Amino acid sequence: MAREIKKDLQDYTVEEKLKSLYQLQLIFSEIDRIKTLRGELPLEVQDLEDEIAGLRTRIANYSADIESIKAEESKRKMKIEEAKAMIAKYTDDQNNVRNNREYDLLAKEIEFQALEVEFCEKKLRQYAAEQKTKEEEIARTENLLEERIKDLEAKSAELEEIITETKEEEEKLRERGKALETTIEPRLLQSFKRIRKNTRNGLGVVYVQRDACGGCFNKIPPQRQLDIKMRKKIIVCEYCGRIMIDPELAGVKETTTQAPEKKTRKRAIRKADKQESAE
Repeated sequence: MAREIKKDLQDYTVEEKLKSLYQLQLIFSEIDRIKTLRGELPLEVQDLEDEIAGLRTRIANYSADIESIKAEESKRKMKIEEAKAMIAKYTDDQNNVRNNREYDLLAKEIEFQALEVEFCEKKLRQYAAEQKTKEEEIARTENLLEERIKDLEAKSAELEEIITETKEEEEKLRERGKALETTIEPRLLQSFKRIRKNTRNGLGVVYVQRDACGGCFNKIPPQRQLDIKMRKKIIVCEYCGRIMIDPELAGVKETTTQAPEKKTRKRAIRKADKQESAE
C-alpha cells in the first residue's frame, strides 16, 4: 500500500505540486488569521491560571506558617507555666533552708526561671506580631486572588466565544489542508513546513512580484524568472529560502509599469532631434 501511495505521488507534475503547495499555503495563512483573532488571549488566560495557582500556594504557605507559630506559642506558654510553678516551689523552699548557701542557690534558680518567663513572653509577642502579619498577607492575597479569578473568568469567556465562532471554519480548513497534504511528497511537505516555521509571516510559498521574491523582495535574475515560469522544478529564493512560483500559477495578474517605456521613448525622441540638428 505504501509503495502504491509513493508511486501516485510521483505521478504529480511539478506544476501540480507547486499549485498544491500554494493552496496549502493559503489554507495555513487563513488558519493563522483565525489565530490572530484570538490575539494574546490564550497566553493571558495561561498567565492568569499560573498566577492564581501561585496565589493559592502562597495562601497555603502563610496558613502553614500560622499553624507553626501557634504550635510554638503553645510550647512557650507551657514553659511559662512550668517556670512559674518552679518559681513558686523554689520560693517555698527558701523558707525551709538551713544556711545562706542553700538560700542563694534557690535565689539563682528563681532568677533563672524568671528570665525564662521573660524570654518566653518576648517570644510570644514576636509570634503574635508574625501571626498578625501573616494574616494580613493572607487577606491581601485572598483579595488579589478573587480579582484574578474574575479576570480569568472574563478572559476565558471571551476566548471561548472567539473559539466557538471560528471553530467550525478552522476545522474545515484543517480538513482541506490534510487532504492537500496527501498529494504532496513527504520530503517536500516537510521542507515547506520548515520554511514556514522559520519565517516571521508564516509564508513558505510566494509568487514573483515585479521581478522580485514576494517574501524578501530581493531581485530575481531573468534566467531564474524564466525557470520559475517553466514550472519544471522546485525553485527557492537564494536569499530567504522560500519556494517561488509565478503569479499566473497563484492566480494573480502581474501589473507592469510603463515608466521604462516612457524613458525609452524620450531617449529616442532626443536622439532623433540630435540627428536632425546635425543634418
